[in-house]
Amino acid sequence: MMPDNAAVDDKNDYVPWSELLNARHAASLTLVCLSIWLHAADSMIVATMMPSMIADIGGTNVINWSVSLYQIGSIIAGATSAWLSIRFGLRSPMSGAALLFGLGCMVSAMAPDMWIVLIGRALQGIGGGCLVAMSFVGLSTIFPKRLIPRAMAIVSTLWGTSAFLGPMIGGFFVEYADWRTGFWFFTAQAVFLCALILFVAKVPEKPSNEVTKRVPLLRLMILSTGVVLVCYAGVEISILRTSLLVASGLGCLLLFLWIDAQQGENRLLPVHPFNLSSRVGASLSMILAFTMSTIAIMAYGPLLLIYIHQIPVIVAGYVIACTSVGWTIFAVMVSGSPEKHDGKMIACGMVMLTISIIGFAYSIPHGPVWLVALFALMEGGGFGIAWMFILRRTTAGASPLEVQRISGAIPTVQRLGYALGAAYAGIVANAVGFETIASPEAAAHAAEVIFLACLPFAVFGLFAMIRLCRQFRPNG
Repeated sequence: MMPDNAAVDDKNDYVPWSELLNARHAASLTLVCLSIWLHAADSMIVATMMPSMIADIGGTNVINWSVSLYQIGSIIAGATSAWLSIRFGLRSPMSGAALLFGLGCMVSAMAPDMWIVLIGRALQGIGGGCLVAMSFVGLSTIFPKRLIPRAMAIVSTLWGTSAFLGPMIGGFFVEYADWRTGFWFFTAQAVFLCALILFVAKVPEKPSNEVTKRVPLLRLMILSTGVVLVCYAGVEISILRTSLLVASGLGCLLLFLWIDAQQGENRLLPVHPFNLSSRVGASLSMILAFTMSTIAIMAYGPLLLIYIHQIPVIVAGYVIACTSVGWTIFAVMVSGSPEKHDGKMIACGMVMLTISIIGFAYSIPHGPVWLVALFALMEGGGFGIAWMFILRRTTAGASPLEVQRISGAIPTVQRLGYALGAAYAGIVANAVGFETIASPEAAAHAAEVIFLACLPFAVFGLFAMIRLCRQFRPNG
């Protein structure tokens, strides 16, 4: 159901926090925040508990798949979330996603070995991916358009908070309880979220009669295969093997896009999702390009900092966590900006991201470490400034059904970009002999190559950003 005051969306004046933080929006805002929190904090907490899990039930040889399966489930779930919300509304799919996430946590909590944990992680990935994507749909349909940036600022704050609280909470369970209790803790939160969705929050629930009931199984299989191939390409890095797997995965993804485009109102993604001649295509292309170009700092930053500058692991981790801090700080600072400045905010953020990549190429090899942290703040700040306005800008003028597809596609494309970017960074790192690096000097050279190799994606992202900000034609 749309808010009664949706008519105020046309105003361009400053938006006070009091318009969002009141009893009217409390339940819906809690729903979105808890959905984001479950997905964001889960990965950090599980990563912290993983050594204890391995010591208890083994599984060192499949540890990478604990992450990969979660990401695969998230991407696939994100791709279907818009279709589900259009067909069934938000209440039933979101409550089902919360229960599926909780079921995955239960499976992991009771797992006798790591293979069962992997099943639980896959279920958590599907449930969590649906929750995040549908939260974006909820942001664009539950709240008035002028309040979306404020709500997104709170969401961004949760992402930043999870970067610091995740390891702390995971360490608490390992130290004072056990890792199984950590999974039960998330099970309880998922059940609470399900109850909130079903009985408290005002969530759109009327199905659309314009969408067929046919489940897109073929497209989901092709998408799944493509994502699995890309993720598997990064498990064991080899130039030929990784290149073939990435190429095969990209072929499946292109096939998925082609088939999906032929499905009319039964589509999973928006019309022309990567066509630069439309606002939606320019926006999603920009997101894909910049997520691909910025994932290298998460994948290789900690190791490079340790190799080159000989700093403790925890220091390297918190330097990289500055990206989350920057995202949060800048998101809160600019969240009250009126809609007329959306284009400027997006442009500012994307330029900051590009500068940060160049900064990493210099500061990680040469130091000092505080300069790396500064560029990490800049990278996170770039996303924080732009992210909330991307949703508002991209959905402007779209039909109600297309708004849901666009909103669900944004986090899905983001995760797809991270998966593709990580595989690409792995190929580049292997080409410069990263696995056999034996000196800080060699590591410094590898750092320069890795980050400079990511720069072309950022340049393409800037081109897509210019197309988006010009608003040369409406969505579609």
